[in-house]
Amino acid sequence: MGMGNTPILILREGTKRDKGKDAQYNNITAARTISDSVRSSLGPRGMDKMLVDSMGDVVITNDGVTILKEMDVQHPAAKMLVEVAKTQDSEVGDGTTTSVILAGELLKKATDLIDSNVHPTIIASGYRKANEKAQEILKSVAMPVSIKDEDLLKRIAETAMISKQVNSSKEFFANLVVDAVKTVVEEKDGKYFADLKNIQTVLKSGASMEDSVLVKGLIIDKEPVQPTMPKKVEKAKIALVDTPIEVKKTEVDAKIEITAPDQLAAFLAEEENMLRKMVKKIKESGANVVFCQKGIDDLAQHFLAKEGIYACRRVKKSDMERLAKSTGANLVNKVEEIDSGDLGYAELVELKKIEEEEMTFITGVKDPKTVSVLIRGGTSHITNEIERSLVDAWSVVRVAIEDGMMVTGGGSTAIELAMGLRDYAASIGGRAQIAIEAFASAMEVIPTSLAENAGLDPIDMVIEMRKQHKEGKKYAGLNPFSGKVEDMLALNVIEPYRIGRQAINSATDAAVMILRIDDVIAARGGPSAPDMPPGGPGGMGMDD
Repeated sequence: MGMGNTPILILREGTKRDKGKDAQYNNITAARTISDSVRSSLGPRGMDKMLVDSMGDVVITNDGVTILKEMDVQHPAAKMLVEVAKTQDSEVGDGTTTSVILAGELLKKATDLIDSNVHPTIIASGYRKANEKAQEILKSVAMPVSIKDEDLLKRIAETAMISKQVNSSKEFFANLVVDAVKTVVEEKDGKYFADLKNIQTVLKSGASMEDSVLVKGLIIDKEPVQPTMPKKVEKAKIALVDTPIEVKKTEVDAKIEITAPDQLAAFLAEEENMLRKMVKKIKESGANVVFCQKGIDDLAQHFLAKEGIYACRRVKKSDMERLAKSTGANLVNKVEEIDSGDLGYAELVELKKIEEEEMTFITGVKDPKTVSVLIRGGTSHITNEIERSLVDAWSVVRVAIEDGMMVTGGGSTAIELAMGLRDYAASIGGRAQIAIEAFASAMEVIPTSLAENAGLDPIDMVIEMRKQHKEGKKYAGLNPFSGKVEDMLALNVIEPYRIGRQAINSATDAAVMILRIDDVIAARGGPSAPDMPPGGPGGMGMDD
């Protein structure tokens, strides 16, 4: 060909490219950095992180997914681990730190294997086999739990909260959480489902966290439109109106020409008459409480107050839907067509003042399919962290009820999985055996991290746990408070089976995906020749 040594440029100038082991090491290092950043927040002795965003807003938390969402992660491999946490959060609601640490550890073990010249494809297939086997072992150690086991569900909620700010009041909150979830659970064909959107949270700082209350009904962040309206309505018949209680404007711009004073009086009288009719229609339907999603005219407010009707305007759409669900009311689009069949019922609609703000409490609904939790705390940072803890807690109670299965915590299940996987690896043989053994060792990162965060010696603790598991004590886990290996079932440290299942699955998927990348081609942002005039060479625009 005689091409000489002229370099052939296929990629754009300024493109950065890493190949082979360089690419793998870079990706693994980036992912492990993310994993290490949350590792110290695992468990009851874990530390909190303070995150400050570009606007100067501060978040103080040890919730894995919150930490990772707030961090501005740039590296593509590191972003994959953030995705692992987000998936864990949406599927289970807890165990986000566990899943990310596990993925980081799988990659760390893979680095050692790559250094020993084991091909990444072999590691990936070994990890996949290990994941399948781990899921089998996890299912075999799981225990049943049902919606009737209220005590067990409370223990599951407490385990989710033990590493959070609310730990000091975990019993109080566990009762509240289980009560809330059991209220919104629905049964279909013998299976239970809980839509957590039906649990509403209202945050108000300025009191202790044990002043938080669960309302079987709703808290609407609104007050009556007129101060003369009643502050309390018993045996409330509730109308939900999805249209403004005002005189409708014309669709097109129209002018009304008034040439005589009596015409103006007639026009105003007619407007008043229309509003009066609307209010009369609401009164005739039997309603004594009105929630309107849109506005209410000043004059209509006056008429409603005269009739003794409690009315709130500009209520959020989500609140209107919750109201419809829990009071049995229909959303009405035309005030003229409202009748008694559209009304919902509540024992009590009452205006309460919390701190400086007035809110409407709707309680005593016939079939409370929605609940509201008023969260109190000393400062807004604390109420926000309590909310995050409670969301984790009722998410795990929900999945425990839906799956009907639970496992023990404190690293006990991880050790049981590690031991089962080592036995399995021996039966496989070949190079895949090395990868499965690496997977088994990676499982032990959970008890290791728990021990490190409690200031204990991780090696001693893991050896002691292995010894007890060999003796058949499959619930032996680490108690970070006493610093000893104890029976986790006896201590009621339990969590839903789905936390482990999802964490192992997502961690394996992310690790395998990162391992299989052997070439990273990163395009440089912006045009390749920055000093080129607009419109291409010669400064010719499209129109020339």
